[in-house]
This record gives sequence, structure tokens and C-alpha cells, in this order.
Amino acid sequence: MYAVLKTGGKQYKVAENDVIIVEKLVAEAGTKIDLDEVLMIGDGETAKVGTPTVDGAKVTAEVLEQKRGKKVIVFKKKRRQNYRRTRGHRQELTVLRITDILADGKKKASKAKAKAKTEEAPVEAAAPEVAPEATENKE
Repeated sequence: MYAVLKTGGKQYKVAENDVIIVEKLVAEAGTKIDLDEVLMIGDGETAKVGTPTVDGAKVTAEVLEQKRGKKVIVFKKKRRQNYRRTRGHRQELTVLRITDILADGKKKASKAKAKAKTEEAPVEAAAPEVAPEATENKE
């Protein structure tokens, strides 16, 4: 399963366990964040495209680190005018690992938990009993 999400003015195609570098998000390393601007979700054969986003979809990611990108040198010059200006810029970045892609916004139950629930819960077809207090007329 993959998703196309939008963050920092850019779009990223991600799958589970992908590591991506996005523009800075306010979160500390080790925390989990939810990215709600999901533009599309697909699983190979089918794709669900949002207008502009898919309702209820979200991508859960873990923040690995906060870092800074490579230095970019901005050099301006006007020839024969003795005009030269040099500036530098380093973009602040966040490294994310995609942990989960949720199409409906609900957490997926793990297979072990789902199996345990089916084994523990006995199936009863009996009608629920009505408490005697509930049958009294309230005046």
C-alpha cells in the first residue's frame, strides 16, 4: 500500500517503512506524528484519489532526527557596476520513517490481537436480559 501526502509545500509518495526527508516539522526525535494531508491512497490495483484530500485518511510517521541540509550559496553580481553580494542558506529538515498508512483514520488491529479476540469471545445467541428496574413505569 502506498500514499501520496503533502507537507511543506511538496508531495511525497510513501509506503510503510520508507524514510523521507521533509521540511522542518515541530516535533522531537522519537515522537510519532500524524500527517493528515493525504492526496491519494493506492494498493497496486486500485487507487483512491481525494478532492483535494482523502477524507479520514492519515499517515503515521516517527521522527528520526532534526537536521540541516547542505549550504546553498546565493551570489548576486552586476557586471561593470562593482556590485557583488554573497549570502548563504541552510534549510532545516526533519527525517521521518513512515510507520502506518490508514485509509479510514482508524488504527489497524494487529493479526495477533484480532486472533486473540476471536478465540476469547464466545458467541451467544441469547437475548439480553432486561433488568427489573428498567421495566418499572417512571412517573
